[in-house]
Amino acid sequence: MTRLIFDIETIPAEREKKEIVEEIIKRRKGDSFERTALDGNFGRVFCIAYIKEPPKSEGAIIIKGNEREILTEFWKIAEDVDVFIGHNVMDFDLRFLYKRSIVHGIKPSRELSFARYRSEPIYDTMREWEKWSMISNTSLDTLAKIFGFATSKDEMCGSEVYGKYLDKEYDEIYKYCKKDVELTRKIYYKMNFLKL
Repeated sequence: MTRLIFDIETIPAEREKKEIVEEIIKRRKGDSFERTALDGNFGRVFCIAYIKEPPKSEGAIIIKGNEREILTEFWKIAEDVDVFIGHNVMDFDLRFLYKRSIVHGIKPSRELSFARYRSEPIYDTMREWEKWSMISNTSLDTLAKIFGFATSKDEMCGSEVYGKYLDKEYDEIYKYCKKDVELTRKIYYKMNFLKL
């Protein structure tokens, strides 16, 4: 069985779209241009970190470049994957990737079922931990603490990605994304009684 453990980091829409985006978000209370980083309609994929197994890997690999290149490479890597693993990938990462792929005219190499209450072809560590309860959403950091793993949020957290992007501290973002993937793999292995 081929597994792909992954995480994405996203940034807001391009500045050229700011006027259009602001017109749309005027209707939504509490939204701002920066929050488009959490919305695949306008936000962009900045990078994807992944571990593909087998064989076992020492650490995560980063996909970077322009968004079109990142998405093309991701779907190439995903062609033979049986299980897509991540934290909150069901409701965020994979939906974001599909939307951005369609925007760029990139046909995904896999048509994944987003049917809930199953662990294949998408294994979402957050949903599996909660046994699909929608009442609670345990964070990756909280799961790390529950299992006694080192946090991936020791140097930065997701809310700091856009600031690092504006400051051109790209390597910090790549490092953070890779740490999330490596932690997600540990959690997946723990939850499935596997040895790393």
